[in-house]
Amino acid sequence: MFDETYDVVIVGAGHAGCEAAHAAARMGLDTALYTMNADLIAQMSCNPAVGGIAKGHLVREIDALGGLMGVVADEAGIQFRLLNTSRGPAVWSPRAQEDKAGYRILMRRALEQTPNLFIKQAEVTELLFDGSKVAGLELLDGRRVAAQAVVLTTGTFLNGLIHIGEKQFTAGRNGEPASIELGNCIRSIGFEWGRLKTGTPPRLDRRTIDFTVFQKQEGDGEPTPFSFRTSRRLENRVCCHIAQTDERIHDIIRRNLQRSPLYSGQIQGIGPRYCPSLEDKVVKFADKDHHQIVLEPEGIDTHEIYVNGMSTSLPIDVQREILSSMKGLESAAMIRPGYAIEYDFVQPTELQPWLETKKVQGLFFAGQINGTTGYEEAAAQGIMAGINAGRRVRDQVPLVLKRSDAYIGIMLDDLVTKGTNEPYRMFTSRAEFRLNLRIDNADRRLTPIGREAGLVTDEHWAGYLERQSRLASMHAHLETAKPDPKHSFFESRSLQLRDRPSFATLIRRPEIRLEELIREGLLGAQHLRREDLISIESAIKYEGYLKQQEREIEKLRHAEARRLPEDIDYATMPGLSREIVEKLSRVRPQSIAQASRIPGITPASITILLFHLEMRRNQARAESTV
Repeated sequence: MFDETYDVVIVGAGHAGCEAAHAAARMGLDTALYTMNADLIAQMSCNPAVGGIAKGHLVREIDALGGLMGVVADEAGIQFRLLNTSRGPAVWSPRAQEDKAGYRILMRRALEQTPNLFIKQAEVTELLFDGSKVAGLELLDGRRVAAQAVVLTTGTFLNGLIHIGEKQFTAGRNGEPASIELGNCIRSIGFEWGRLKTGTPPRLDRRTIDFTVFQKQEGDGEPTPFSFRTSRRLENRVCCHIAQTDERIHDIIRRNLQRSPLYSGQIQGIGPRYCPSLEDKVVKFADKDHHQIVLEPEGIDTHEIYVNGMSTSLPIDVQREILSSMKGLESAAMIRPGYAIEYDFVQPTELQPWLETKKVQGLFFAGQINGTTGYEEAAAQGIMAGINAGRRVRDQVPLVLKRSDAYIGIMLDDLVTKGTNEPYRMFTSRAEFRLNLRIDNADRRLTPIGREAGLVTDEHWAGYLERQSRLASMHAHLETAKPDPKHSFFESRSLQLRDRPSFATLIRRPEIRLEELIREGLLGAQHLRREDLISIESAIKYEGYLKQQEREIEKLRHAEARRLPEDIDYATMPGLSREIVEKLSRVRPQSIAQASRIPGITPASITILLFHLEMRRNQARAESTV
């Protein structure tokens, strides 16, 4: 007996939950989004920022698919920077400081304006099943909710435990209750689970900081938006400030390491290697005489300052001593102390490539429950889980993005194929084809997919088609049009154009930039945005490399096309070691390509799999002729 019925139910309204709920509802499915506090939808538990290296790529891809994060981040952004611009465009990544409260308000507004989506405030305590299928869930107040698909996006709330020095207490975030009953329910299903740890720094009162002693970190003169749908010029409204630790502060940390739950043995979970706590930095990088700290405003209408780079679980009195020993922060008042939090996660090898659990049909996981860290990684999983939950309800083939399609595809493949024993975060170095996965072409790669899935609106689609037309027209013009060789632009650079090359041929030279040609009056392109120019120039300048990558992508497609049957029994294959059989049986790879990416799978093992596939094919052929 159920009190309410929906097609899809999302549990948790963090960044994964918001994207999952929006995606399922956009597909026309009755969708409920359950959260323990509807006033904290899309809460930024840690830093008040979106994007960063590789993370900005994920936000662009979410936007291209029809998701919300990029649109909301542009609207709530208060400082914008494009990172990695000293390197090639493949690794350029946007990052924005966000108005923390504004982001939360705007995201809730976007969800409330989404048809078919219903926001519910209640604690989910138990999942309900019909055999090996999910049937719905039960709430703390006893109500039962039916659903054909359930997406869990529980963040750090599953059996969450906060540490501040010797003090520890259960919580999902500081000031919010942990999800104990649901956590125990998930453990009881039989998933392989573990404990991870993350942390957050103290927050300070802006009015008690002497900013004059710090280096300013300004936003870009021409901000880069996250969303292809953002047409207005973005505005930088705040300035960040850069500080540094010194040996005096490091000595304070060393003297108090025995009081750190990280080093006393109190914390059992594994923390993020690429975003270590301040005490971890001092211990593991003992040769460094300083570490960078960035003071980041949490919003326009608040005095709260986020101390980026000072994540810590040291006792409050030690945190105060560290702050008062830093020049410019001698009188800084702490609004909230830093803390560490341990929480349950499920080993992502328990998932299909489309984020559905292997043990329970219709049950999907997204976000930190899968062992990832970061708002952007969570949101990217959320949108894919929402799409595939909708497809499960409609009995459609799941959507799986390939490694050559998107950073999202790389992340999901890494998780379900390799698993993780530490919080996973995205890096551009994880991409084999990163020149083909630039931020400027995310729409070309993914917007048609988002349209087919039902997420991309008519207005979004029209804008996409218009942009592709602009790019194609300008590209064709550059391939045929030729500049005046006597123009002062060439004379000032001592360039001699003997054969009157086309503009495209000129742009292939490393020292020639398309923006310069337009600025000098050789080309007219008033109708093109800066993003368009970057996209056109990258396609021309790196044409040879892109063609080479396309050949490599074709090889990968060929390997991905060699599918492994779902009923394959690896234990019956002669030549496979017990360890190899265990790995293949646990991951259940979909293809030869995925099998080859499982850690520990040898080339000899792949040869055996190929031989087995050929034997099955020959047997099927022989049976068909009988």
